[in-house]
Amino acid sequence: MADLKIHPLADNGRIVHVTPQSARWTYVGFDLWKLKAGEEAKGGEQGREVCLVFISGKGHVTAGRQDFGVLGERLSPFDGKPWSVYVPPGEKWRVTAQGDLTLAVCSAPGQGTLPPRVIGPDALHQETRGKGSNTRHVTNIIPEWEPAESLLVVEVITPGGCTSSYPPHKHDEDNLPHESLLEETYYHRLNPPQGFAFQRVYTDDRSLDEAMAVEDGDVTLVPKGYHPCATTHGYDLYYLNVMAGPKRTWKFHNAKEHEWLLKA
Repeated sequence: MADLKIHPLADNGRIVHVTPQSARWTYVGFDLWKLKAGEEAKGGEQGREVCLVFISGKGHVTAGRQDFGVLGERLSPFDGKPWSVYVPPGEKWRVTAQGDLTLAVCSAPGQGTLPPRVIGPDALHQETRGKGSNTRHVTNIIPEWEPAESLLVVEVITPGGCTSSYPPHKHDEDNLPHESLLEETYYHRLNPPQGFAFQRVYTDDRSLDEAMAVEDGDVTLVPKGYHPCATTHGYDLYYLNVMAGPKRTWKFHNAKEHEWLLKA
């Protein structure tokens, strides 16, 4: 199994590159680009749909024959909702940075049945889940009720001292309607950035059981199992989730020993 935590070793260009081959799984891909003014990110692979998420900064976007102009407005992932662009498989895309830009490229299998589109902040659904020290704030970028072929993309902000993706849940069995099989990546950011958080990825039989300290910019992989997070006092945790599997629906199974927390 591939290592579950990726810490970027560069601070310019494509600084994270997760493919199904490198992750030793089947569906999810994730790239992260950090660009200066005038620098470009580009792509467009046959058989893979893409969601471009503007983590921070602005960029000029083209996809296929469409020119979407300059998108992006927030200064950090903690500054409101993102701009995003859906790009179908095989359509070439290009983003030219207008100043410092951090761009996430989320990908999964597709046949090319949908047109490219801009997903603006005003169109995004937000909700708060949990309560007390299990509170988190969710922004749905491509939830299952919005069009895509495989991708599910969501942002979450967890206030300092709180847990998230908790009580522990998993989605690693193709057992609908009870549970769906979805691979998942987490792209973590901390505010202030010198903070840290924790994530555990584990299975019932503990054949996989890895606890990780995550810092600003780390990417974690969830090939299977439960995957809760906890952030430390004084540091808010942001993460961008990318999920995909054989069926495009999010049905999860809670760890039985912790389900009582849902009623507490």
